[in-house]
Amino acid sequence: MRSAQTRWEMTALFLLGGVGYLALELAWRGMTHWSMFWAGGGCLCLLQALARGPVRALPAQAGLGTAGVCVIELTIGVLTRGMGLEIWDYSAEWGNVAGLICPKYTLLWYLLCLWLLGVMRLLQRWTALPQKTYKQDCTCPAEA
Repeated sequence: MRSAQTRWEMTALFLLGGVGYLALELAWRGMTHWSMFWAGGGCLCLLQALARGPVRALPAQAGLGTAGVCVIELTIGVLTRGMGLEIWDYSAEWGNVAGLICPKYTLLWYLLCLWLLGVMRLLQRWTALPQKTYKQDCTCPAEA
């Protein structure tokens, strides 16, 4: 069972990923959709799980992250199309799969995963540094 701290961490990470994804889409395409919040939250939680998992070479880890992002994108795309929504369409892109994922954006996701996982590794190392403990050398007046 997960601790309360871990649940809060994952919730915060999901929210950060969701908002970050919306911001990324707004910056890149000038528009977004609420369903992308769920995709972003899932993607960042997936990347965190990879970062905390077995140690792998960063490029390999980014490749796994990219595969996960593509599965999430494909899943969200199929679900939203099932609801009658056409949020994005990559059918004009070379090598696309159902107009939902394509090599061009897969490469961009790989570069973003590479950067994010690198930052996560640095943060993990930084927060895992041993903390200094200070010994108090004071005597209470009652003990003196």
